[in-house]
Amino acid sequence: MAAELNVPYHSVRNWLRNPKIAHLHRPADGEKRPQERTAEHRLQALLDTNDLAPEELNAWCRERGIFAHQLQAWKAEFTTPAKPAADAGELRKLKSELANLQRELNRKEKALSEAAALPVLQKKYQALWEDEDK
Repeated sequence: MAAELNVPYHSVRNWLRNPKIAHLHRPADGEKRPQERTAEHRLQALLDTNDLAPEELNAWCRERGIFAHQLQAWKAEFTTPAKPAADAGELRKLKSELANLQRELNRKEKALSEAAALPVLQKKYQALWEDEDK
């Protein structure tokens, strides 16, 4: 863009960062970005564009600030089956099992560290008594 305008890159970057200019690029209060549209609006857009020819579809999208690929993504969202919600009882059971396994793991790690420390302490104890005997 800077090359097209024959303006230094940093000048263009500062213009875009300037808050006085940046507000010009924001959508109006009533407008929403395509990602912020509700499921109802998305479904209505899909219904409105279902029978349109490609040229008419592109014109419709330009009028509403939506891209055709966004409509395709919305259609894919609506056509994929919803994932079944996990049963609350099963979830609670899995959480308690996880907590039990965590406690058991902590207990075994503690026992392992104590078992690993015993030979080291025995060697130090033997070395200490050997030094006193000499």
